[in-house]
Amino acid sequence: MSSNRSPRALPGNLAVIAVLAIIAFALLRLHLGESWWLASPLPAQWLTALAAAAIYAIACAALWWRVRPRKEAASVDGQPPLLVVWASQTGFARQLAERSADSLRAAGQTVRLRALDQVDAALLGSTRTALFIASTTGEGDPPDHALAFLSRVMPQPVALPQLQYAVLALGDRTYDHYCAFGYQLDDWLRKHGAQPLFDTVEVDNADADALRHWQQLLGQLGGEVADLPDWSAPDYQPWRLQQRQQLNPGSVGGGVFQLTLAPVDGVLHAWQAGDIAEIGPRHSSDTVAQWLQVHGFAATTTLADGRLLRDLLAASSLPGQIEHADVETLAASLKPLPHREYSIASIPAEGALQLLLRRQVCADGSPGLASGWLCDYTLPGDLIDLRLRSNPNFHPPAHDVPLILIGNGTGIAGLRAHLRARIEAGARRNWLLFGERNAAHDFHFGDELRQWQREGWIEQLDAMFSRDGGELRYVQHALATHAERLRDWVDEGATILVCGSLQGMAPAVDAVIAQALGNDAHEALRIAGRYRRDVY
Repeated sequence: MSSNRSPRALPGNLAVIAVLAIIAFALLRLHLGESWWLASPLPAQWLTALAAAAIYAIACAALWWRVRPRKEAASVDGQPPLLVVWASQTGFARQLAERSADSLRAAGQTVRLRALDQVDAALLGSTRTALFIASTTGEGDPPDHALAFLSRVMPQPVALPQLQYAVLALGDRTYDHYCAFGYQLDDWLRKHGAQPLFDTVEVDNADADALRHWQQLLGQLGGEVADLPDWSAPDYQPWRLQQRQQLNPGSVGGGVFQLTLAPVDGVLHAWQAGDIAEIGPRHSSDTVAQWLQVHGFAATTTLADGRLLRDLLAASSLPGQIEHADVETLAASLKPLPHREYSIASIPAEGALQLLLRRQVCADGSPGLASGWLCDYTLPGDLIDLRLRSNPNFHPPAHDVPLILIGNGTGIAGLRAHLRARIEAGARRNWLLFGERNAAHDFHFGDELRQWQREGWIEQLDAMFSRDGGELRYVQHALATHAERLRDWVDEGATILVCGSLQGMAPAVDAVIAQALGNDAHEALRIAGRYRRDVY
């Protein structure tokens, strides 16, 4: 579907044609019996021939080296390397695959990179985690080199229950079969037992927002991927923190905070339930002051453009060592801190943007980069770099259909926005299943949700708390208990939205839905867009 063409293709083809024309001209002289061929070649001609043969041999060796079979090293824990696969017509999918692989390696992952036509059933069967970056050409067609995989591997009865995977689907939305090959791969993997890490990520014409989202999702695979610089920095707008409140004091889990923000210019930009806030984090002032002192810079050091060096450092990855003391060179070398993504918990009609986030703690006891800044270091009135990102895959369904909302932890943020949007639209057929640790401390928005239930905006509310005992501990247990109600709601046209933990909750809920509805109905629901997830 992509209309892009490689800029190197035309010059390369012209060069090959020129070489062939020269060879044809030389052979023509041979057939015409011209004097150049009557005597033994001159030394210069011998040297030219040897040079040409040597160049040809070097080119062949380089080609073989590029596609040679490689012995893959296992990761440190003995697990097979993470597999990154690309299917590319113009080279863009390959570039993204290489960039993804480089990010994962920089974060300490062991990675093998393969074109799709180099992947067979044995490789998939021995892999635990795989990423597929697949472009679509023409009217929903796979790239040319991918046809070998379609003809050799996809017809085989491969069982892949051990494989967790993700798909980055590239396409052009102006075509009818947008990202079709990416979804074809996703369908095939699901049908052979593989488990999706998260829903397919669509990229329309190299959309930078979608690629930043993909990079953010890579951070869920472990290592320090989430700490690497963004491939393209978001265009933030200044927002102001109006209020911050901890919702779960006394909880055995990490602190959960509700933040209320408003744009500095006073214009509340539009967003929908399900959309995302991209936040540009900062280091604490103490962290920046300590770095300046260690590296011999005064706190008042100013750049040529009038900015304070400390302000630039606060939003940048701090280098461990610097090879020069020139402040302008240092400033030019700094990389912005990577963004963080949070589900928006409110709708514009409420007059402010609300976030719900858990304060993360690193292994050394220090707070997480973004959550520490937002929960510990900022104060009401401080400026926050924020950008709204549309998330069409998690937008609300039609108001006249039932809606089943399932989530845990801070996943309630995105679900609350959906409920608030449904109330605004007058839609009452809503079923919420929510899970956390303790009812006494961790029922986020609990008073509000109970009030909405009393008023008839939530038809069914199932709140599960794993540390309070009882037969039903998690949302998947409640959903399994209400399997008959689930089938009835789906038969009535309900859409299912899941928001929360990628590990544990999301796959367990998916298994219950498949068991309750049957695999065919489960698949049909997903294809129809009536079963969608925003998990992390």
